[in-house]
Amino acid sequence: MNADVVIVGGGPVGLYLAAILLRQGVAVRVLEQRSDRNLHSRAIGIHPPALAALDQLGIAGRMVADGVAIRSGLAVSRGRAVGRMPFAGVSEAFPFVLSLPQYRTEQLLEEQVHALDSRALVRGTEVLDVAYDGGSASVSVTSAGGAAKGGGTFRASLVIGADGPRSRIRDLIGVPVRRKTYPDHYVMGDFADHTQFGGRAVLFLESGGIVESFPLPGALRRWVVRLGRPAEGAGPEELARLVEDRTGVSPDPATNTMLSAFSVRSSVARRTVAGRVILVGDAAHEISPIGGQGMNLGWLDAQALAPLIVQAVNGRHDPEAFRGYERNRRQAALRARRQAEINMLLGRPLPAPVLALRNSVIGAAAESPAVNQWVAGRFTMQQESRATRVSGSSSRSCPG
Repeated sequence: MNADVVIVGGGPVGLYLAAILLRQGVAVRVLEQRSDRNLHSRAIGIHPPALAALDQLGIAGRMVADGVAIRSGLAVSRGRAVGRMPFAGVSEAFPFVLSLPQYRTEQLLEEQVHALDSRALVRGTEVLDVAYDGGSASVSVTSAGGAAKGGGTFRASLVIGADGPRSRIRDLIGVPVRRKTYPDHYVMGDFADHTQFGGRAVLFLESGGIVESFPLPGALRRWVVRLGRPAEGAGPEELARLVEDRTGVSPDPATNTMLSAFSVRSSVARRTVAGRVILVGDAAHEISPIGGQGMNLGWLDAQALAPLIVQAVNGRHDPEAFRGYERNRRQAALRARRQAEINMLLGRPLPAPVLALRNSVIGAAAESPAVNQWVAGRFTMQQESRATRVSGSSSRSCPG
């Protein structure tokens, strides 16, 4: 039960990091509490910098083939187009945001991990404790859900906590988080797409609050409605009614395939590196889902971290390089949180006169190619692409 690296959490970030490390000859074990993948479609948006990172595994092409390439966005208010945002100039290789259900993303990543090492992913494993000293770390586990397989201890050079916003690893090493809550609540669902929007994302900027709409594979469309209070068990009929009331579009409740409600909070861990234990993804920073940055930010964490891990397991552990990684990724998380806050502010209810004024400003901005391009770059996380390249360059130049 020894490995070079133990990754706790077999979601998209943990699986991506495992695949990157396995391709470089690092022995990895991924400990996942779930016995099976969750087929509930949560995160769907994959931004160009993340697609470039995934392309390092050779799976970006398959993902694009399975998903919907969103090449432009449309802002609508009271039945009229307010502005358009093309993504053509945001990336040479991937000039779009890819819409792909998270379960399919995880499936492709898991297949990659399994092809590299069929024993790497260990499902049905619950973490009990983590310990680390100057030169190694260990994770004590038991079988999840009361299964009879028993437990044991995994020993490694490094332990990576990729176990989500309620991270067990983060709690075990005593890292506090700084949390923020917001007055924003949402209900979302997937329905058969009977609209004429095709592959476009559409934002309905209405006085009652924003409604967001995104195409999905399989001729489905996701609808996300901003509320002023928690949804409290809203069903497909209620969501369809809210969409129709605000937009005039009528999703068919009988075609609903997923329904979910969430309230927004954010959290940023005060530390992400504690000796030989490192936090990545939502374990390090939980970002509002509005704007779809969270999963993408986690992949960019992993991309920046991987070279440092390879150095460490090859006997060139550089604490200063890990501290630099921690600083850079914390700044990336704070930038993403600010962008998410702007996205949520855009979607809050406004009196009709103020809404009309804001829509005029949005329309004027959309008419300026330079402003439009800048906003598209912000929306598609191009600033994080640049920051990750700088961080990776700094990491590779560190003495070892």
